[in-house]
Amino acid sequence: MHTLMRITPLALAALAGTAFAAPPAADDGADVQALANQLEQLKSNYAQEVRRLRELDMQVQAMQARLSGKVGPMALSTATAVERGATLQTSSGGEGYASTAAEAQQAKQESRRSVDDVKQQQSALFSRRFTLENSLTYARYDRKQLTLNGFLALDAIFLGNIAIENVESDSLTYNLAARWGVSPNLTLNLDVPYLARRTVYQKGGAGGAAAAIAQEETNGNGLGDIGLSANYRLFGERGWRPETVLTAGVTAPTGRAPYGLDWKVIERDDDDYIRFAVPREQPTGNGVWQANVGLSMVKTADPAILFANVGYVHSFPRGFSDIDSNPDTVNPGDVKLGGAVYFGAGVAFAFNERTSLSLSFSDRISARASTRFQGGKWMKVIGSDANAASLNLGVTYALNQHTTLVTLLGIGLTPDAPDFTLAFKIPYML
Repeated sequence: MHTLMRITPLALAALAGTAFAAPPAADDGADVQALANQLEQLKSNYAQEVRRLRELDMQVQAMQARLSGKVGPMALSTATAVERGATLQTSSGGEGYASTAAEAQQAKQESRRSVDDVKQQQSALFSRRFTLENSLTYARYDRKQLTLNGFLALDAIFLGNIAIENVESDSLTYNLAARWGVSPNLTLNLDVPYLARRTVYQKGGAGGAAAAIAQEETNGNGLGDIGLSANYRLFGERGWRPETVLTAGVTAPTGRAPYGLDWKVIERDDDDYIRFAVPREQPTGNGVWQANVGLSMVKTADPAILFANVGYVHSFPRGFSDIDSNPDTVNPGDVKLGGAVYFGAGVAFAFNERTSLSLSFSDRISARASTRFQGGKWMKVIGSDANAASLNLGVTYALNQHTTLVTLLGIGLTPDAPDFTLAFKIPYML
């Protein structure tokens, strides 16, 4: 009985403690259940938001990938986004987020391919260590000139010779270029061209008859003027500021100069005056040393890429054994080509998933050249100034991860510009 009396208070105390503790346990269970419900709701909302972010991210990547040659069809992007969003609901938030970051980084690298291709064509791409570029350019030039040698009688009747001079030129240029990224801000470039030219000369009034036309064709091929240049990035693209690259280079007169060539006399008049003469071989270079400096700017504005450039070319005087175009005389002297200012601007944008399309305008304004015979003074050459403007249309197609095909069509807008040019370039990234 004594033992029972000793145990009973303890048991009663335990029962009392349990009784007093039971209501708080019930409240905690309700709180835990409420928190669990809130957590499940937050998880559901988080999964929906992440799925929505995934879908938007894939849509943005698909739009950016229109300029890329490495991303698959656009339909795959939408389907993959929906599938991955559904899968994300059954996975943990941390694992899904890590997967998204990795895939987003890969897609970002792929989407930058189009931007890199445009930068490679407009200025330089400093992230590529070494690039070899093979290009083939065809140019067509046709220029007619009416020559009147006589006088007007009674202000209405022309007495004399009427002659039409026509020059048709076709040139094919192969250029091997090497681009070496020395540092993240410096790139060196070497251009080695090889030219083949065919020129047809036509002259009306042959033999004194206005209806008679004399024609002669000449050809020429050989190494062109080799150029060495460097690109230095002054500013990277940030905010409204475009990426700005400074370019400086020099061109060596390694090609055949247009001075001192052998001439072929086609026709002489009764006084033994040469009426029609053409060079026996076409030149492949300018014949003088040249230095150039310029600025190029590239600004990405998805899905478009804006670019512009401006520069100046300076020609140094050089002496030749003969600078006279008369085949019967030899007059040594110096030649100084006029300085040239060039500028251009354009835009590139998506054509489809693997192709980018660019549209640009370019112009090159050259001052008149000067010649100086031995022991004489400098004299301007009338008609040697030029304004060559063209409208350019380009298509870039990424063949694979390392190779890109670039096609450029130029349409001449001024008489000094070629009628049209067609170029194919294949840069290969090592």
